[in-house]
Amino acid sequence: MTEQQKPPHDESGKPQEPSATAGAGTPGAADDRLETASQADFPLEQDLRAGDAAAQREASQRKARLAGRDVGPVPTGTGWERDVLEKVLMATLREQRAARRWRIFFRFVGIGLLALLFFAIFDFKGDGSITTSGRHTAMVSLDGEIAAGTPASAESINAALQAAFADTNAAGIILKINSPGGSPVQAGMINDEIHRLRALYPSRPFYVVVEEICASGGYYVAAAADKIYVDKASIVGSIGVLMDGFGFTGLMDKLGVQRRLYTSGANKGMLDPFSPEVPRQKQYAETMLKQIHQQFIDVVKQGRGDRLKNDPDLFSGLFWSGERSVELGLADGLGNADYVARDLFKAEDIVDYTVKENIAERVAKRFGAAVGTAAMKTMLLGARAQAMH
Repeated sequence: MTEQQKPPHDESGKPQEPSATAGAGTPGAADDRLETASQADFPLEQDLRAGDAAAQREASQRKARLAGRDVGPVPTGTGWERDVLEKVLMATLREQRAARRWRIFFRFVGIGLLALLFFAIFDFKGDGSITTSGRHTAMVSLDGEIAAGTPASAESINAALQAAFADTNAAGIILKINSPGGSPVQAGMINDEIHRLRALYPSRPFYVVVEEICASGGYYVAAAADKIYVDKASIVGSIGVLMDGFGFTGLMDKLGVQRRLYTSGANKGMLDPFSPEVPRQKQYAETMLKQIHQQFIDVVKQGRGDRLKNDPDLFSGLFWSGERSVELGLADGLGNADYVARDLFKAEDIVDYTVKENIAERVAKRFGAAVGTAAMKTMLLGARAQAMH
């Protein structure tokens, strides 16, 4: 046995037995031995735990810095390069998200434009090709001023009336009028077409229903109907013709403004508002108005016949309530479109044949107006710039 292997001896030289109570009186001695044994068996455990704690602290600090909170200076060797890289990546991610949102937005805008183009190309308005099944009442609406280029023009109203008369399932036709009048030429064209259609379809009744107002050119059209029905408060009449304007000669004299008008004919500047009124030209205009007024009177007498009462004010240009117009023979009774369809035509279902302005036409009109305005502004600016030059 070597020297190192010999057991310890006491003072008498006898071998000393290990005591079962050795070290029992020393506090923490057993725990130290267990910790030492644990470190001997798992030498990297404490290092791993320390690394995990450091990583968690570093991650929390990094999140705080990304959120904009001040956590002090970045310690050396704690991954500040990683922080910078994460910021760059986060910024890139935000840019990608924003770009994706804009792509989605423009896709929706593109779909909307395609839908608008689709509705503009394919015309869904009533164009005279309406086909129906079953007995019904055909209706055409005349709203607003009677003039060329409007929904109440002769072109639009006549096309709708032709489609309504041509439908064999129509028990009768209603022309619903709400108009203060307008062009006597356009009104005369509608009146003539109504007479033609009535002669072409003699068995098809044609009634006019007045809503708010049926005056002047509106009544010119209504006079061609078989019967006219009004509301008791409707405005009816105004059988007359007018030509209006202004005269500024007195104001121009006070302001010292001189009118310079050059014409190649003696009457070319007739009724010019900035020139003195010429009696001969005034008389000519009045004669022309009387001729048109007589045409209006003849149309009304032809349409209403013996139903008209002998009243001196009937063709004076006055207008009356619907109730009074029935008494004067200008209308046949009180009633609306539903009453005529249900009780007179015995066809309660009403089909509207009015020509509707489609999207393409509205866009074209607005675009044309915008182009015209822009061109006028450009011309004025060019003229102004040339004058200044």
